[in-house]
Amino acid sequence: MQAKAFDTNLFKRILKYTKPYKFRYYGVILFAISLSVFAALRPYLLKQTVDEYIKPKDGNGLLFYVTLMGIVMLLESISQFYFVYWANWLGQDIIKDIRIKLFKYILSFRMKYFDNSPVGMLVTRSVSDIEQIARIFSQGLFMIFSDLLKMIVVLFFMFYMNWRLTWIVIIAMPILVYITRIFQRKMQVAFEEVRTQVNNMNVFVQERVTGMKIVQLFNREDIEFEKFKEINSKHNNAWIKTIFYNSIFFPIADIISSLTLGAVVLYGGFHILDGNKFTSFGDLFSYTMFIGMLFNPLRQIADKFNEMQMGMIAANRVFDILDTDNDVQNDGTKMASHFLGNIRFENVRFSYIDNEEVLKGINLKVNAGETIAIVGATGAGKSTIINLLNRFYEINSGSIYIDDQNINDFKLESLRQQIAIVLQDVFLFADTIHNNITLNNPEITREVVITAAKEIGVHKFIKSLPGGYDYDVKERGVMLSSGQRQLIAFLRAYVSNPSILILDEATSSIDSYNEELIQKATETITKDRTSIVIAHRLATIINADKIIVIEKGQIVEEGTHQELVSKTEGFYKKLYDSQFAVES
Repeated sequence: MQAKAFDTNLFKRILKYTKPYKFRYYGVILFAISLSVFAALRPYLLKQTVDEYIKPKDGNGLLFYVTLMGIVMLLESISQFYFVYWANWLGQDIIKDIRIKLFKYILSFRMKYFDNSPVGMLVTRSVSDIEQIARIFSQGLFMIFSDLLKMIVVLFFMFYMNWRLTWIVIIAMPILVYITRIFQRKMQVAFEEVRTQVNNMNVFVQERVTGMKIVQLFNREDIEFEKFKEINSKHNNAWIKTIFYNSIFFPIADIISSLTLGAVVLYGGFHILDGNKFTSFGDLFSYTMFIGMLFNPLRQIADKFNEMQMGMIAANRVFDILDTDNDVQNDGTKMASHFLGNIRFENVRFSYIDNEEVLKGINLKVNAGETIAIVGATGAGKSTIINLLNRFYEINSGSIYIDDQNINDFKLESLRQQIAIVLQDVFLFADTIHNNITLNNPEITREVVITAAKEIGVHKFIKSLPGGYDYDVKERGVMLSSGQRQLIAFLRAYVSNPSILILDEATSSIDSYNEELIQKATETITKDRTSIVIAHRLATIINADKIIVIEKGQIVEEGTHQELVSKTEGFYKKLYDSQFAVES
């Protein structure tokens, strides 16, 4: 949705964020008023100085008025300082609050939202768009208010001093206002295009940098470079359009201002030459200042309105996310302090895309303390089961129970605290190994981490790294091998002391060097704990208490390894012969 030139409802919504800062908000308005009065007072004092003291050659009066003008200029400077400083300060505090609210809201979204939303777009909304909102206050709203107020005060002084000269200025103003309005409309469209192209560029760069290995592996450098050049060219053209409009508008505004000044000087000068007392030298001196003070704000209001538009467009984009009804329902009231580990799926149906079911009436029972393995072809629905157990997605129909309690009855945070997952693709943050294990949970101490590492057999591996537990693994853990990242993930799950453990093909990328460590870690972490293993390696399958075979979203077989492999024409037997027999 494109933001309007001035969306009143959107603007009111933005202003609601000023409520915690009312004192500063009204303080900025007060300084804007004082700034306008002091600014308009200077030319008036100059007129008085010229007509009353310079022309009559009154030195004492001249000194007094010059001193008075100095005091007015000092007060104007003080007002200017506090006006600019407080306006910017207010803007930064407001975007701080909006950014916190936005990020907290994003954290509550269902996984489906992230499946359909580019990371680059969310980064743009959370960073550059929110920064642009600050300019509504620092460069837009208050600046426009100050300029309009200054123009009103200036017009008051001008009419009070010489209404004849003032009408010459008034006649020229509608022309400038009309041109300003045309300029503002053109810039609205141009700025919307700029924000769109900035978003497109952020998304493209984010994805290509993240997937650089794939780009280089398949020799896509030249192709991606050409795509980037095209996107960059569109971004460049969008900005050039705004530059073009500015290049036309400001020279025209300067010409109108200069012609108006020339008309005032010409008209006033002839009146002085004719001995007309309605116009004085002081009037001409002051009007040269007044015209600049009147026309420059009018010209700059268009520029300030552009900043306002950019901020409004950015706010519209940010509020689109805040208005998204995609958060996980968290209506549960029960605290999941500890689970025995009995799990039950009853006729569970689920689809990522409407009318394309992934799970088709799953009925599954896991007893406390059991280790079950789920096997099946890619896309059969194995990972979907654990996604639903953690409520990353909401089921279409059916029910899921843990210890005979519907998982929707639990508070979401407490539910997930009792379930730990080790994924195939381990994500590590650009931080120390210790912080990646604890995820900055203050309740998990260094001693707890070290003890757990020794129990699952990875303490020596971590101590062998430079800095040990304080080793910085860099972005996404690039300083570690896939097997080492997997070991960190096992330890991360273990220290959280979950009631239920899930291994989602967590051992599929382990190298032979870490094979023994992984096997020990798996045995330790699954002991006396309900565990669900999305099976990939043979060892985790044959040792499972029960094996579940899924085919096209349905459970087609279940039993122990020996029971299933003995079925000559069974699904598991075929899968075992084709995928797992090589390992044995």
